[in-house]
Amino acid sequence: MADVATQQSRTKTAPHRRNFFSKLFLHNLSAKIAALPMIATVLVIFVGCTIWTVYYSFTNSRLLPRNEFVGFDQYARLFGTSRWNVSITNLIMYGSMSLVLTLTLGFLLAVLMDQKVRFESAFRTIMLYPFALSFIVTGLVWQWIMNPTLGLQGTFRNLGWTGFTFDWISNPRMVLFALLIAGLWQGVGFCMILMLAGLRGVDEEIWKAARVDGIPTWRTYVSVVLPMMRGVLVTAVVIIGSGIVRLYDLVVALTNGGPGISSEVPAKYVYDYMFGGGNIGQGLAAASMMLLTVLIIMIPWAYLEFGGKGRR
Repeated sequence: MADVATQQSRTKTAPHRRNFFSKLFLHNLSAKIAALPMIATVLVIFVGCTIWTVYYSFTNSRLLPRNEFVGFDQYARLFGTSRWNVSITNLIMYGSMSLVLTLTLGFLLAVLMDQKVRFESAFRTIMLYPFALSFIVTGLVWQWIMNPTLGLQGTFRNLGWTGFTFDWISNPRMVLFALLIAGLWQGVGFCMILMLAGLRGVDEEIWKAARVDGIPTWRTYVSVVLPMMRGVLVTAVVIIGSGIVRLYDLVVALTNGGPGISSEVPAKYVYDYMFGGGNIGQGLAAASMMLLTVLIIMIPWAYLEFGGKGRR
């Protein structure tokens, strides 16, 4: 009897499995075929190159990749290098200030722009224009502006203000603020557009209800509107944060890491060691640490964006 029952169970399970695999592989087959190039690109370029980077960061590779494992030696050397430690410190300081100021200024400008001002399209275009430029162009423009001889300092001194000083790109204590000004000039407009889209998505009935209840406008923004813009805020944080971690071309164009190593950043460290210093293992170890930083930013975002929906 047991054999008969087992045979009947197998007879029922086999068609069920065939239907499952048929639905899995043959359902919407044309869309799956169209997605194959994208899947191959993701697997080869993103996943494959990431595995390659982490793998060779544990080797003693110099000019060319070598399979000579040295354990965590590259990472120990990385964190024993003053240049890398300065780079990390600069990135944390620059990133903290840039993230807070970009979000704050972007939101305030979006609030002002949301007041149905005249020539709104023109203002939006002007504010967004710096974002259309590359960081190289932005860096060169602000290098000219902040040049102690040819920029604002030289201009004001020629006009008679001989004591005027604005030499931030040559001052080790102020050079990060020079980078911050250039970065904000380029990024605030884009953040404003994101925030403005979020504000325009708030239902007008909420504003009417707040006015009827006598709630001050500033409190409506803080207590009602900002929580409703959680998705926009998280997206803005992720975009700004990933840009901060990848900060490279603005530094090269504006200060080239100087004066000394006072404005070095991790991305420049990676490039210099991989392509200038002939030390691939050290460069890949630094790149792996940057990857880890990006994952620390991305995983909470993915959890908030997709994990919460699953629970709901």
